[in-house]
Amino acid sequence: MSVKPELYDVIRKPIITEKATMASEAGAVVFEVGVDTTKPQIKEAVEALFNVKVKAVNTVLTKGKVKRFRGRPGKRRDVKKAYVTLVEGNTIDVTTGL
Repeated sequence: MSVKPELYDVIRKPIITEKATMASEAGAVVFEVGVDTTKPQIKEAVEALFNVKVKAVNTVLTKGKVKRFRGRPGKRRDVKKAYVTLVEGNTIDVTTGL
């Protein structure tokens, strides 16, 4: 099975934080995804890349803050996170990488 390169554009990287670790205990994995991606695209990409069955996908869009960089106004980038809940019995080990 060959993996389409577009799938790597959908899922950028796994997020490993305290909140993400607590979510993993409930069977969910947190990924940073492209800002313009949809839930069906995220589901398809996770199922194809990790060979697991996805139960649900919830997304959160965090707007970038307006900050000053070296005295000049700037803006951090927007970040979209996907909380992917897996079907019972499926797991993803995010420490191994893509």
